[in-house]
Amino acid sequence: MADFQISMQIDAEHMQNVFGGNDAHIKKIENDLNVIITDRNGEVRISGGQSEVNKAAKLVKELVELSKRGNAIQEQNVSYALELSKEGEEDALLEIDSECICHTISGKPIKPKTLGQKKYIDAIRDKMIVFGLGPAGTGKTYLAMAMAITAFKNHEVERIILTRPAIEAGEKLGFLPGDLQSKVDPYLRPLYDALYQIMGAESFQKNMEKGLIEVAPLAYMRGRTLDNAYIILDEAQNTTPAQMKMFLTRIGFGSKVIITGDASQKDLAVGAQSGLDVAEKVLGRISDIAFIRMTSKDVVRHPLVQKIVKAYEDYESKVNDTHVRNLRRSGVYTKKSGASFRK
Repeated sequence: MADFQISMQIDAEHMQNVFGGNDAHIKKIENDLNVIITDRNGEVRISGGQSEVNKAAKLVKELVELSKRGNAIQEQNVSYALELSKEGEEDALLEIDSECICHTISGKPIKPKTLGQKKYIDAIRDKMIVFGLGPAGTGKTYLAMAMAITAFKNHEVERIILTRPAIEAGEKLGFLPGDLQSKVDPYLRPLYDALYQIMGAESFQKNMEKGLIEVAPLAYMRGRTLDNAYIILDEAQNTTPAQMKMFLTRIGFGSKVIITGDASQKDLAVGAQSGLDVAEKVLGRISDIAFIRMTSKDVVRHPLVQKIVKAYEDYESKVNDTHVRNLRRSGVYTKKSGASFRK
């Protein structure tokens, strides 16, 4: 049976963007959908099985539309578009891109890039407290920062407070050189980096000197009440239950809180319980608190990071399944209790 074929015209100004360097984007679409895509003086022809050609044509048209909106098409855009196509949600790509949170100091728009990220942004707008949970590279902290800076610039809040627990990789603050500020700065560096990129170093310094932006370790939050503020707690998987309770009870009127964390990257002492894990169990049913869980599909860093995260997710799932099977065989697992030991 002859191959099905669709032809379309693409303007030269968008052709290179959509095709990618050395036609990398188009080759990825060809390999994933088993089609052949050729270009003849601006006329793009897609041939193959009818279903695959229709999917490829729709995907290419969406990438062209993204290019027309001023986006630089990256491998992540193509990979995610293919993922959406397999799930029958092709139209979601343009819907996600239609929302711009703000612009960086260099003028680059900051937008959600996946359905998980869009759900995260929508929850931040609608809820007073949002937990953004997920692996590295899903934009949890960066998007939270963009939302905080936008609210601050729009005078929706009077100040921004950014905090993290100063627990990393087994280090102890007392062993590090310098005064207290120089000791905690390395732990807060990711927050500074995002502020510089979105707000600009000069604007950040001015607002910090005025006390309108505060970047501090979590211990500094004790005993305070935070009104009319946008508060971000980053790396929350490294809090203890007592620290998390302390932080959540600091919240005052007119405040918005975002808590980010990755349960797979805890730096707490072995056997210590994470405040993030406890919070999920305790607060899950409170209506004005949202828990947004992102996965490897929402990773927007280099595609290799997405593969690494997915590989670890699969490995950890397999390990957990094996552990449960072993407990069942030994007779210490019951469905009612999850995993309980016999008396």
